[in-house]
Amino acid sequence: MSHKRTSGADEGDRAQRAQEIGLFRYALIRPVADPALTTRQRGPLVRELSEQEHLGPFGDRVRVSRVTLDRWIRAWRAGGFDALVPSARHAEPHTPASVLELAAALKREVPGRTAAQVAVILGEHAGWAPSARTLQRHFARLELNTRPDGTPPAAFGRFEAAAPNDRWTGDALHGPVVAGRKTYLFAFIDDHSRTLTGYRWGHSEDTVRLEAALRAGIASRGIPRVVYLDYADLRIMPTCGREPLLLIDFRPAGSA
Repeated sequence: MSHKRTSGADEGDRAQRAQEIGLFRYALIRPVADPALTTRQRGPLVRELSEQEHLGPFGDRVRVSRVTLDRWIRAWRAGGFDALVPSARHAEPHTPASVLELAAALKREVPGRTAAQVAVILGEHAGWAPSARTLQRHFARLELNTRPDGTPPAAFGRFEAAAPNDRWTGDALHGPVVAGRKTYLFAFIDDHSRTLTGYRWGHSEDTVRLEAALRAGIASRGIPRVVYLDYADLRIMPTCGREPLLLIDFRPAGSA
C-alpha cells in the first residue's frame, strides 16, 4: 500500500511539474507569438529572447535557443497550451544531485527549517538554488517533513498553505520617485513556496494595476484557489472559463 501511495504521489508530482513547464513555455513565447506581428517584427524579438537568461519553472536560470522558441511557437499555434506541456515522464527537473543532497543535509541539521529558508542558504553559499517548491517536494519524498511517528512537525506562530497555488497574498509597496512621479510595486506571493508569482510597476495605486499583476501571475503560475488582498474594490474575477477566482479582503476591521 505504501508503495502504491508513493507511486501515485510521484505521478502527481510529475504531472504538476509538466504543467509548470508548460506555463513557463507559454509565458515566454506568448508576447512574440502574437498573430498581429509580422515575420520581420517577430524575428528580432525571438532573437532577443534567446540571448537572455530566464527564471525557469524550477527556480534555475535558463537560456532557450531560437530554434526551440520557434518550435514552441509552432506547437502553440497548432495545439494551444496543451501542446506546450511535456509528457509527465519528461518533466523531471534537472537539479544536480549534489545540490539536493546538501539541501537534505541542511534540513536534517535543523528540522524546523522551511524549504524557503533552505533555498536562501543554498543561494547565499552556492550563488544558485532550486525553487522552494522543488525542495519541498524533495523533502516530502525523503519524509523529512514528518516526525518518526508520521505526524507533521508542530508549527509555532506561523501558517503555511498546504500546496502551491492554494493561497496567494497580494499587496502594493511604495517605490522610488522616478522623473518626479511616485511609483508603486504590485506583487503577489504564493504562501506555500514563497514565490513571487506576479508583479507589475505602476504610477497609481489602484485595482487596475493590481489586476494586471494578478493576471501576469496566473499566466505564469496557474490559477490559485484563493487570493487575499488589502483592497476595498474587490470583485469575483473570471478566469478563462474555469471557476471564478475568489478574492478576499483581509484588512483589519474598521480600516476601510
